[in-house]
Amino acid sequence: MDLVRAHREPPIEQPDPESLEAIEDIWASAAQMATVGIFVLLLGVCVYLCRPVLLPVTAALVIGTTLAPLVKAAARWRISPWLTAIGLGVVLLALAGTAVTLLATPISEWIARAPQIGASIKEKLYVLEPPLAALRHLRDVVLPSDGSLAVEPSQLGLVAPLITFVTPAAIELTLFSVTLVFFLATQMDFRRYMVSFFTSRDAKLRFIRISNDLEEYLGSYVATVTAINFCLGIAVGIGAWLFGFPSPIIFGVMAMVLNYMPYIGAACMTLILFVVGLVTFPSLAYALIPPAAFVGLATLEGQFITPAVLGHRLTLNPLAVLLALAFWAWMWGPIGAFLAVPLLIVGLVTLQHLFPPDEDKLPG
Repeated sequence: MDLVRAHREPPIEQPDPESLEAIEDIWASAAQMATVGIFVLLLGVCVYLCRPVLLPVTAALVIGTTLAPLVKAAARWRISPWLTAIGLGVVLLALAGTAVTLLATPISEWIARAPQIGASIKEKLYVLEPPLAALRHLRDVVLPSDGSLAVEPSQLGLVAPLITFVTPAAIELTLFSVTLVFFLATQMDFRRYMVSFFTSRDAKLRFIRISNDLEEYLGSYVATVTAINFCLGIAVGIGAWLFGFPSPIIFGVMAMVLNYMPYIGAACMTLILFVVGLVTFPSLAYALIPPAAFVGLATLEGQFITPAVLGHRLTLNPLAVLLALAFWAWMWGPIGAFLAVPLLIVGLVTLQHLFPPDEDKLPG
């Protein structure tokens, strides 16, 4: 009977040791992912809060890496790196000052004519008045005003925000200029100093390869894009002159500068041309011609000319460019948008060396 009962009773299930190991592996992977996620979040907070220092220093390092081949070429001609670095810094500041000077006069005139410009734009956009009135009515219903009287701001109240903006900008510009000159003049010493931190020979060689590729990629990209943007600025300036816009050189300069920001720069330039067209031309239909022409030119440049000139080696994923623009513009504002693509190139080159792609291609 005992033998029959023993055969009838189901055996006691023993725990599978492999299942416990699998659970432990899952928790270990989750812990690693959580650690990396916390690090990324803290790094983002640090980048955002340390903007006054990180932005000018990062911009100086990126531009210095781009201009480093010029300093090396001058050194081969027995020209002191300090002299070349100071000269390049002066040239950059002179170009920036020239651009600001060219833009200051027409912008001041447009600001002075703001009431007339606003009335002209309102007259041309009369077709949008009903939906705008409906939006204002909806705003008043959802967010009613408290009926308080507006107080006329004093002259001191108008000057204080200007001082608040100019003072940090001047400090950041000084930090950028000093960092750029020192980095250009001591780049080789700085590279040797960084190499000394690595213990193994492979790590030292990998750092040197990353530095060389960064100089090559950034230099090629910035030089090519600058030449393309210069040609685009000339085309836009000629087009503005043919359309009869005031100060056509200004539109060429703005098109050249804004085109360093993919997507965002073209959108801003299209809006500027549309607004100026509303003021310049007698009707809305004529005002749409200059921005439409610029959209066609920008599409030709962005989709055909730039990829053909840069080649496949410097081709960037459009989605990666868009995400980089959104992230750095959110973190550091307009200057971050200008640095988005160079910083993306730095990240991609570094990742390619640290995590080289597999030779075997997976089926699509």
